[in-house]
Amino acid sequence: MKTSGEASRTRRRSLGWLLGSALAFPDFPRGAAASAQAQPGTVSGGTLQTIEGRGSSPVFVLNSRDATVSLIDPRSMLVAGELPVGKEPHHLYPTPDGSQLIVGSAMSNELHVFDPLSARLLQRVRRIDDPYQIGYAPNRRWFAVAALRLDRVDLYGHSGLAGEPFQLLRRIALPRAPSHLWFTADSKTLLVTLQDSGELAAIDTERMETQWKIAVGALAAGVIVTADDRLALVGVMGEDHVAVVDWRQRQLVQRLTTGKGAHNFRGAGDRRHIYVSNRVENTVACVDTATWKVTGSIGIPGGPDCMEISSDLRTMWVTSRFARAVHVVDLPSAKILHRIPVGRSPHGIFTAQRAPLL
Repeated sequence: MKTSGEASRTRRRSLGWLLGSALAFPDFPRGAAASAQAQPGTVSGGTLQTIEGRGSSPVFVLNSRDATVSLIDPRSMLVAGELPVGKEPHHLYPTPDGSQLIVGSAMSNELHVFDPLSARLLQRVRRIDDPYQIGYAPNRRWFAVAALRLDRVDLYGHSGLAGEPFQLLRRIALPRAPSHLWFTADSKTLLVTLQDSGELAAIDTERMETQWKIAVGALAAGVIVTADDRLALVGVMGEDHVAVVDWRQRQLVQRLTTGKGAHNFRGAGDRRHIYVSNRVENTVACVDTATWKVTGSIGIPGGPDCMEISSDLRTMWVTSRFARAVHVVDLPSAKILHRIPVGRSPHGIFTAQRAPLL
C-alpha cells in the first residue's frame, strides 16, 4: 500500500512531466428529490441565501489543491461562491436520478453529496478510501471508486437514492495507479486505466475480479466508450495519442493522434463526436467516431483537463489545470468567450444543465 506521501509524489511526478470580499451563492430552484431537511452549505463569508426563480443551476468546479468547490453563475460567468470540501477533490459524478452530485475527496477519504441545483450540502460520507475517480454503473447496482494511491478499485452497493448507505462489496487490487474508469452499457464490465503501467484493465462486475489487461501506452489517463458500446478510447498522455480499443476482443485497433498529452474525454451529446483534452499541447480536439478523423481543434491555454457541455450543445466549459481558470468556449465558432479565475489546480467540472455524456 502506498503512503499518502508516496501518492502525492506519484501525482506530482505525472504532473511534472506534463508541465516541464467573498460572495454568498444564491440558492437555485430545487428539484423534487432534494432533501427538505438538508442544512445549507457555506461559502467564504456566509451561508447560502435562498433566491427563488433564478432559472439555472451553478457550474461546479473542483479546486484540487484548495480543497474547495467554486460555483460559477452561468448567467454572469463569474464565480459567485465557494464551498469547502475534503482534501484533494478531483472528480465528481451525479447520482443516476440526477438529484444529487457526489464529489470525491481523495486524500481525506470522503464524499461530499450536493444538491446540483441549489449547491446545498446534503451529506458527508466518511471512510470511502481514496475516491480519486468515481462513477455509477448504468444498472445502478454499483458505485465504483478508482483508488489511485492504493492501487485498487473498490465496488460499493449504492443505487444513488437519498439516504442509502454505501456498502463496500469488494476491493480489487489493480496496480499500478488506477486512474479513470467507465462502465460498459450493460454494466457487466468496468474499464479502468492504469496510469503507471500504461494499461487498460477490465473488471467483471458480476464476479468482481479483474478479467484482463492490455497495454495502451505510457501514462494512460481518461477512458470513454463510444455511444454504440463497441470501442473504448484511452487518453495516452505520454505518447500523444488516443488508443482505440475493441474491448470485447481485447485488442488495440488504432492509435489516433489528437495532440500532445491526450488526457480526458467528453462526448459532444450527439452520439457521434467526442472531445479530447490535450493537456500538453493546450488544445481540445474533436473526434468523429464515424470516420475516426479529428475534425477540429480549439486552443485552450493552461493545461485543459475536464470538460462540460451545455444542454443546447453550444457551450463548453474547460478546466485549465495549471492556470487556475475555467475557459468557456462557444462551440459553433470554436472561440473562447470567457476566462473565469477559480482556485488552484481546477479539475472536475459539472452542471445539471448538461448535454448527455455521449
